[in-house]
Amino acid sequence: MNRIVIILFFIALTLNAQQKPVVVLELFTSQGCSSCPPADDALYRIKEKLDTKTVIPIAYHVDYWNYIGWKDPFSKKRFTDKQRYYGQKFRSNSIYTPQLVINGNEHLVGSNEVTIYKKVKRYLKETASNSIVLSDVKKEDKSVSFNYSIQGDIKDKYLEAILVINDRTTKVKRGENRNRTLYNSNIAVTEKVISLTDKNSGTLELAIPDLVIKEDTLRLVLIIKDENLSVQGGTQIEL
Repeated sequence: MNRIVIILFFIALTLNAQQKPVVVLELFTSQGCSSCPPADDALYRIKEKLDTKTVIPIAYHVDYWNYIGWKDPFSKKRFTDKQRYYGQKFRSNSIYTPQLVINGNEHLVGSNEVTIYKKVKRYLKETASNSIVLSDVKKEDKSVSFNYSIQGDIKDKYLEAILVINDRTTKVKRGENRNRTLYNSNIAVTEKVISLTDKNSGTLELAIPDLVIKEDTLRLVLIIKDENLSVQGGTQIEL
């Protein structure tokens, strides 16, 4: 294989990687919300049915339901703030659960499973602007470290690195779901955001929170978004 053929071969690989569609489903939910379990169940079924190489489901547990009597162990103010940023983008005066945001571009009630599948099918026909290659991923007792390399234009974009618990069962003792046993999946437990200026590769480390237990299976999710919160690319792996 001569040099020109080799160069063309790697250019083709790069283009194929950039054209791979990615659909990120961000569900804003809470164990204190009686309307949320059907949406949590829908997100689980989506993960089980669809290709996880192209469809990335994440459940962000918000903290504004905690005052009712049950403190969601997975809730974070950071995730509530993330939802509020989307509220500003969508020109909404209020936020709600269960809210599902698709690729940062539109939102709907997270339990509307039929519509979600239709929209995922449409987004899978679009191409991503960026692709991410992960390497040297290391999971230790208290942290996960990895190298990343991004293909495509990174101007005015940022990278979200998220650790996600595959699933967990919780016995809820108070609040709207009192005396229920809830099954949650795709649970975001920590997140780090970095701006992508002129550097398309680097090394990151995420601390594993104390709420992660030995039996949990973790996923590492990386998402690229632009300044308008729209998803431009993403990838995920099981740790």
